Formats: sequence, structure tokens, C-alpha cells
Amino acid sequence: MKKRFIHTLLAVTMLILPWSAAAEESVTIHVNKTEFPISKYIYGQFIEHLGQCIYGGIWAEMLEDRKFYYPVTDDYNPWKTTNEGGFWGGGDFKVIEGSPWKVIGEQGAVRMVERNAFVGEHTPEINVNKSPAGIEQLELALLAGKKYDGYVIVSGDPGAAPIEVRLVWGDGQSKTFTIDSLGREFEKHAFRFTAGADTENGRLQIVGLGKGKFKIGTSSLMPAENVKGFRPDTIQLMRELNSPVYRWPGGNFVSDYNWKDGIGDRDKRPPRKNPAWTGIEHNDVGIHEFMDLCELIDTEPFIAVNTGLGSVELAAEEVEYCNGSTATPMGKLRAQNGREEPYNVVWWAVGNEMFGDWQKGHMPLEDYVQKHNRCAEMMYSVDPSIQLIAVGEIGKWSETMMNVCADNMDLISEHIYRKSDDDLIKHVQLIPDAIKKVGDAHRKYRSEIGGLAQKDIRIAMDEWNYWYGRYIYGELGCQYHLQDGLGIAAGLHEYFRYSDIFFMANYAQTVNVIGAIKTTKTDAQFETTGLVLKMYRHHFGEIPIRILDAPEPLDIAAAWTPDYQSITIAIVNPTEEYVDISVNLKGAFLHDVGRLWQIAGPDKMAHNVPGEPEAISIKENPVTWNQGKLTVSPISVSLYKFDLNH
Repeated sequence: MKKRFIHTLLAVTMLILPWSAAAEESVTIHVNKTEFPISKYIYGQFIEHLGQCIYGGIWAEMLEDRKFYYPVTDDYNPWKTTNEGGFWGGGDFKVIEGSPWKVIGEQGAVRMVERNAFVGEHTPEINVNKSPAGIEQLELALLAGKKYDGYVIVSGDPGAAPIEVRLVWGDGQSKTFTIDSLGREFEKHAFRFTAGADTENGRLQIVGLGKGKFKIGTSSLMPAENVKGFRPDTIQLMRELNSPVYRWPGGNFVSDYNWKDGIGDRDKRPPRKNPAWTGIEHNDVGIHEFMDLCELIDTEPFIAVNTGLGSVELAAEEVEYCNGSTATPMGKLRAQNGREEPYNVVWWAVGNEMFGDWQKGHMPLEDYVQKHNRCAEMMYSVDPSIQLIAVGEIGKWSETMMNVCADNMDLISEHIYRKSDDDLIKHVQLIPDAIKKVGDAHRKYRSEIGGLAQKDIRIAMDEWNYWYGRYIYGELGCQYHLQDGLGIAAGLHEYFRYSDIFFMANYAQTVNVIGAIKTTKTDAQFETTGLVLKMYRHHFGEIPIRILDAPEPLDIAAAWTPDYQSITIAIVNPTEEYVDISVNLKGAFLHDVGRLWQIAGPDKMAHNVPGEPEAISIKENPVTWNQGKLTVSPISVSLYKFDLNH
């Protein structure tokens, strides 16, 4: 009995010990000492045609290679496993390197024909002779009772009919849609299926049952609940992020991308090899779809133009396509593609990372500054109201761009990526240290380059993030942990401290690819980094307040709300201890009860997984001011909000 009592006492002591042993710290906040207002664009996002960011993450299409970039052959071997290791991380992930369509029927039943191909370079032709023949795609994720909409575009000999389109699950269980007749011209046939079971290996089959030949131009399959072609679960999380601006389509991708491939009839847009990354660019998501996405999530578009292998004329035409009236050639083309009114896109990136030899079209700096100026002048001539973001990289590149191109830019971009550190405090500090380095460099440019301070060219950090670890969610699909959420929060604090020089930041990237949201084929979930961005966007103030004597290693930021009626205090605690902190507030009195939003956990490596219960979430609770005494949880980001007590 005595032994059991001692064990119980030890257990209770261990539970209360963190509170009784909490470190005691203090900080002074002068509420009347404020900084430049925080730009809402600091909470920007970035999506690129890379890995499973758009296709497989945001876009709802379930079929791989639906336009037959790869030839359909009897040798079914669509995937290879690659280990893209190296400096930034890696790990095994699947890469498509052959057709994902499997032949049904005898050998040689399917051949690719180039003449009068429906889209791209060739179209599969199926010879239905002695037995049924066609093609099928495997590995489709289906949910029981869920509806799926699709279509197939076919032509052929009348005798090859009927054509059966089947959605298959389990041991041959299926639903069938029948095309009773065929014509020489391609015709679209739409269908809807309801899945009868959950499966990760559903199949879509397109099979001829008659005698003769038929061609499949293309096909499509999406959940019926898709929103203008986008996944509703991903869209919902993007809405919750509430980011004010999205950069697109790249990234490295843009330097060999022709935007004209992504307009017009979606089924007739040519599939391409992804010019910068692995996989196929289906060209299903182009300017019109991107603008639909921006409308769906209530954000502003930020379009990057190709200054790599693209011409300055192509960039100017893209501005005209988006912003020109229907009296202009490109505006007229836009109207023909279904959009009469101009999109009026304000934000434009003049290229991406052209300083790097990994970039398509990379050229020496002395040549690139001339190309930038020509491109910017042509873009401005189309629409003088646009805002141009130039390519920057602190050091010789940014300094030269500021000297030679300052009259042809509104902002200058910088990019930062950091890996990891085994020490939690050092890991968290990687991101704010990198942001500070960029901010300090640009302060120096302003002081040393004549007239630059008056031009007030601020920074768009249009790519920033941690980048390390295994690629669990496809190419560059790193998994993030609680420690990364703390680092992103500390990074936001650094932007706030440099609020006069950082105008925009675009977290790279939103979905899957080093993303704030991760998806499987059927589920989507916030990463810890996404939760932090969401929490600050919704609850942190806009007028930074100066912090004095902040105790390290805590990272503390404070701000007024725009109406100066509430104060928000954010604290990043990158330690495994509770911290009691006394806030010495100068110049204001606060109500005793406020709100606390907190992201915390017992393990720095805690993380969320799509389809599983959240391990990390935003917890909201009332909190007492208690004369400025706050207790901060270990490994946490805490955001306190108190109203003024007049």
C-alpha cells in the first residue's frame, strides 16, 4: 500500500513539475512606439506546376496522362521509383515514365496513330477483332457511395460499337456506361458513376465489343463534387488560409513554359513533358483555370512571365491577354476563349531565379538586366498600371538590378530556403536569420545606391520555407513538423520587424510540394506550417509595436489591430520548458480576459497526416491578463489578444 502511494505521488509530481519549475522572464512593450504597418501581402502563397501541387493536389482530375503523352503499348510499365536525394532532401517517390493505360485484349490491339491526332502528337487506335479490346487505368481511389463524373471522346468504325465505359472496384464489381454508335468524327460522351465500395485500386475501362477500329481522343474522371475542376477539400483549406495573393505558375517551371499552351479548349491543349521537373504538364490548368481558382478562394493573382527561353513579346502578349480590352488582339482571343471582361491582373513577376544556372534560359547578369528592361518596358506599354516584381538575389545580382533596372520595377524578389538543425532552438532560428540577412542587405542598398531610397522598392520574398527530409507526398513533398511551424512563426515575426522593407512574401508552396497543405487521393490536411500561417492571418494585428528586452530564446512580436482597440502578442517558445513571462505594458491598460490561440505539442517532430486525426491543431481558449503574467507552453506558438480597457 505504501509503495502504491509513493508511485502515485511521483506521478502527480511529474504532472505539476513543468508549472512549478517554469522559467521566469519579462518583456517590455511600449504600445505607443509603433512601426510601419504590416502589409497583408506578407501572407501570400505560391503554387507551381511541380509534383503533386496542382495535379494531384488542387486539381480534381483522377486520370493520369489523359491526353496520351506517352504511347499506349503492350509493355505496361508506367512508373519508376526514384530517389531524388541531394542537398535539399529526397527519398523514394513514384515518377511516371510510360503510359498509365493498360491494354485490354490481344497483343497488338492498340497502336498509336499520328495522322489526325485528336490532341498532341498521337492518338490510340483500338482494333476490335476476335475479342473485346480497349484500355484501362488502374490505381484509382474510390469511396463507396461517392459520385464520379467523366467523359470520353471517341470516333471510329460503326461496327466497333458498342463501346463500354466501366468503373470497376473489388472483384469485378462495376458500373457501365454504353456508347451504342460511333461516327468518323470525334464525339464527347459524358457519364456519371456511383462507386460501390472503398478502394485504392479502382479501374476505368474503355472497351470495344464489336468489330472494327475506334480511337480515343481523350477522357476524364473527377469526383462529381469538384468545383470548376478543383478539389473541394483542398479549396476549403485554401479558403481558410485566406491568403491575399497567389503566385503562379512558377518557379523554375515558368522559364520554359508557353502560356498559350494553357488556353482554349482544355481537351485540345497539348500535353508536354514538364520542362523543369518530372512528370507531364497536362495543360489542364492555365490562365483561365488559375483565375477561376483565385475567384473561388477570394485572392489576387500574381503571374510570373517567362524571361528564360521566352521572348519579351510573349510576356507582353500575356499581359494583353489578361488585361487588354476586346479591341486588342490578345483581348479578342481571351473573349473567344470565354472571358469577355479583362482579368485586370495587377501583380507580375518578370521571370524567376534567372541568376541560377539551373534556370532554363539563364544568361550572364550583364545580358539579363537588358532583357529585364526590354521586357518590363513592353509590359508597362500594354498596361501602365501593373506592378512588376524583378528577379533578385542578394549580392552582386540584386545590387546590379537595383543600379540598372530600378526604373523598371515596383518590387524586387528574393528567395530563401533553409534545411534543418537537430537543435530545436537553432532549427527555429534558421528562417528568421535568413529573412534578417535579406532585409539588412536591402537597407544597405538603399543607403549606398543614389536615389534608391526615394524609389522605395520593397521586397517580395516570393519563395520562402524550410526544405528538407523525405519526399513523402511526391516530388519535393516534404513532411513538416511542429518545429517547422515554430520557425515559420518566427519568420513572420522577422517580416513584422522589417515591415517598412518587406511588402510581400509568398510561402512556397501551398499544396504537397514543400507545402502548407498535404493531400492523399481522397483527403487533405493542414501541415503545422499551414496552421501557423492561418492563425496569424486571422488573428494577428497590423500595426507592429516595438518590443524591448525580449528574453531569448523566446521570439515575441506584438501589434495593434487596425482600429487600435486591441493588442495582439505572439510568443514562439522553442524550448521544452514552460515559461512564465511578465509583460510590462507601457501606455495602455487591458481587459482582464482575452483570447489565446495556440499551436503546441509534446514533441518537436509531431505532425499531421491527411485522413488521420489531427496531431497538431489550433486551440482557442479564454486567457487571463493577470497583470501581464502569462505562462507559455513548451514547443509552442501562442497568440494572445486583449482589448483595451478604456
